[in-house]
Amino acid sequence: MAKILIADDEPDIVELVKRYALREGYEVKSVDDGAQAIEICKDEDFDIIIMDVMMPDTDGFTASKKIHEKKDIPILMLSARGSEYDKLFGFESGVDDYVTKPFSPKELMARINVIIRRHSVSASKNDGRLSCGGIAVDTLGHEVWIDGEKAELTAKEYGILLYLMQNKGIVLSRDKILSEVWGYDYFGDDRTVDWQIKLLRGKLGKYRDFIHTIRGVGYKFEG
Repeated sequence: MAKILIADDEPDIVELVKRYALREGYEVKSVDDGAQAIEICKDEDFDIIIMDVMMPDTDGFTASKKIHEKKDIPILMLSARGSEYDKLFGFESGVDDYVTKPFSPKELMARINVIIRRHSVSASKNDGRLSCGGIAVDTLGHEVWIDGEKAELTAKEYGILLYLMQNKGIVLSRDKILSEVWGYDYFGDDRTVDWQIKLLRGKLGKYRDFIHTIRGVGYKFEG
């Protein structure tokens, strides 16, 4: 049975998500603040966290970063703030998906199911290391090194980089990247890929141009 943590200070939202999650057979726990989410994750493991952005004491962005310093738990962010800046900030915090309020509870559960299923399977499909220029990917350790320095990538950034490098020289559409990294039945906007690529390029430093934008199609990795 998958275990879900809901961190939201709106009781109606908590009850709505909890009701649908219980119908799916999930075990559910809830807290109403980011600080409480951080504390409970120190002692317990969850398959996914549904995290609100605006909460008292500790906001969802800060809580997400703190949790990911210790544990690799996928996080779906809920927020009434749907600007591109807010979504970019969320992805930079390491969240796996970003859903704006109001939302469809059925679609939310579909997204949760995809994230849990994808996270339960290793992102790496082959052993050993991949490298190009000064970029080295350790597919066993799930780590990326840039000129010998460990790069701090989120799970999605790592997944995208791995997929691009495994298909070096091949143009990959946004839909293909979404399908591989997020799941075949992902319900999100394909601009999500653009946001994540932008963040990933920033972390690749002088190798950022290894990821080529193919206008109107998608992306290609070529060092």
